[in-house]
Amino acid sequence: MLFGKYQFSCCFTDNASLPYYKGSTFRGVFGRALKQVVCALKKEECTQCILKEQCVYALVFETTCALKMPEGSKIASPPHPFVLKPPLEKKTEYKAKETFNFNLLLFGKINHSLPYFIYAFDQMGAIGIGKKVNGIRAKFELNEVKTGGHTIYSKSDKKLHNDYKPTKLSVEPATAGANENFCIKLTLETPLRLKFENRLNEALPFHILTRAMLRRISSLLSCYGSGEPPLDYRGLVQRANSVQIQESNLKWFDWKRYSFRQNKSMLMGGITGSVTYEGDLQEYLPMIEFCEKAHIGKQTAFGLGKIKTRQINK
Repeated sequence: MLFGKYQFSCCFTDNASLPYYKGSTFRGVFGRALKQVVCALKKEECTQCILKEQCVYALVFETTCALKMPEGSKIASPPHPFVLKPPLEKKTEYKAKETFNFNLLLFGKINHSLPYFIYAFDQMGAIGIGKKVNGIRAKFELNEVKTGGHTIYSKSDKKLHNDYKPTKLSVEPATAGANENFCIKLTLETPLRLKFENRLNEALPFHILTRAMLRRISSLLSCYGSGEPPLDYRGLVQRANSVQIQESNLKWFDWKRYSFRQNKSMLMGGITGSVTYEGDLQEYLPMIEFCEKAHIGKQTAFGLGKIKTRQINK
């Protein structure tokens, strides 16, 4: 599967007031800006639009109606082909001329539409983000875009250099370990929303984490890669039950987002903190590595479900 990670560097031109968790704010304004940029039939609903299967906005934000699922797919609805990773800093007040960065992850062929995303983010700066300060939302300028440490766009020339190349993201089936137990510490860098048995969970036993990773991997590779990966789904879940939680510092974090489409505030919540697992974890490492890059859980488009792991000595 094609995978692109793009870092956007920006500078506020006004004083800004942003929420503690900024993913929803960025995602909402980004959606409006992208629609303004690419929508050809603005009076049509995406579900009825004849162009929906070719429209960048529909493929990104109205994925369910725009993307044809592979024949025989067991996936209920396709995942969005992007993750918007907002600034993770806790500060909420910014002064004019302060800089901030965020990352955009793209999955599959939508990487070839990167120029639309860059132009949309440039227009997003003109729309403004955050709460109104002195009657206006804070505007910003897009200074540059980087990938792989190379600048591919800058405001000085307003040109996209065509030497950027998305990498490949895949997961290879791994054999079960040699009954050698070790520990990994998993840190949730952004809130994680998972459903198990139709309920949002605050606990995170390893089998629930494994189910979430398998769903994420399967859905992304089925929709944007070469198809369903040949993983031992049932066996992986069964063996995950033997992995134990050694230490847990998880807690529930609630936050609000405002939906422009539904014209109301919505209470969101997710798990934050860290958890340490102990067990025969070797065969799960390729899955964990994949999901560290791709995020897991619900609302990943907001930047939720960013995980980071490290192996620790017992």
